[in-house]
Amino acid sequence: MPELTVTRTDIAEARTRLATDHFVLVDVELPEEAQPGTPQHETQARTPQQDRMEGQRQAPQETESLAAQLGLDAASLDWFGRAGEPARAEYRKEGTGLIVPVVHEDQIIHIHAVVTERFLATTHRGHAYLARTITDVLRHERPTDPVAVLFLLLGEALGTYRQAAVQALLETEELEDDMFEKRSPEQVYRLAQLRRHSALLHHSLRPFLEVTDQILTRRMTSPNFPEERQRLAREFQTSGRLVLADIESLQEATRRAFASYSSLIAGEQNGVINRLAIVSVVFLPLSFLTGFFGMNFTFLTDKLESKDEFWLLAVGLQVLVLFASLYILHRTRIWRSLRENE
Repeated sequence: MPELTVTRTDIAEARTRLATDHFVLVDVELPEEAQPGTPQHETQARTPQQDRMEGQRQAPQETESLAAQLGLDAASLDWFGRAGEPARAEYRKEGTGLIVPVVHEDQIIHIHAVVTERFLATTHRGHAYLARTITDVLRHERPTDPVAVLFLLLGEALGTYRQAAVQALLETEELEDDMFEKRSPEQVYRLAQLRRHSALLHHSLRPFLEVTDQILTRRMTSPNFPEERQRLAREFQTSGRLVLADIESLQEATRRAFASYSSLIAGEQNGVINRLAIVSVVFLPLSFLTGFFGMNFTFLTDKLESKDEFWLLAVGLQVLVLFASLYILHRTRIWRSLRENE
């Protein structure tokens, strides 16, 4: 790979380099909220010509699609730079088109890419989050062609997913540990956010890996596919499966954390129910005796003539039942389990 330099120029120069240079990389930065007919497009190209790579940047016109302004096939690349496009991977004789998802903070952005034997053209909305990273990687890796640069871009995109999944997994485990010390509603809210984030990662990455696996598997069966590119394709497929496994581990961890929280809450509720049951066991006989001796029937009015007999039967039986209940509870495992829970 020639020496890397980064410069900026207009769209006409970028189009000329795409048509003539043997190794050119073009990056187009679009507005984050693009409206139909909006002329604000920022274009950045990195091209090596005569042992150097230059970057280019310019605002294309609103009358043409981005692909047409760059001199690409506007009919087959009508999706290039268009907002709201799903994951895509398509192979044509003149090149391969991809829509690559990338994680930035808690959002998923999409990088549109078109690669041929001579150039790699990418576009995205908002700031180029991977631009500096890719530039640093190019200075060290020194890829031999635009296809190798594309695999570097795919690897960096997977790296953003891996980093997001690992950070979320560590936070989930930390929240789960904190639950056993002190529980709060904020923990449940944060777990819900992490679960939604894991679902977002999974739903955005898996379709992309499925479509790219189809393209790469079909290309690797071709005898004209170079061995070096087969190696890069296999490494990407392996990395994609590992990253997807990390995301699935994050989903499992969030489900486990929710289950742990529910179990702890259920344990506390069981303890409250046990205490209420003990109170019922103690006071139910007392309530029965109180109601019994409060009745007006012949035995109570005729047989219990003195106050001593009344206090002996009424109060004595209640005290006896109370001590008997406490003794039974103390001798059983229920009392010990309550003391251990406290």
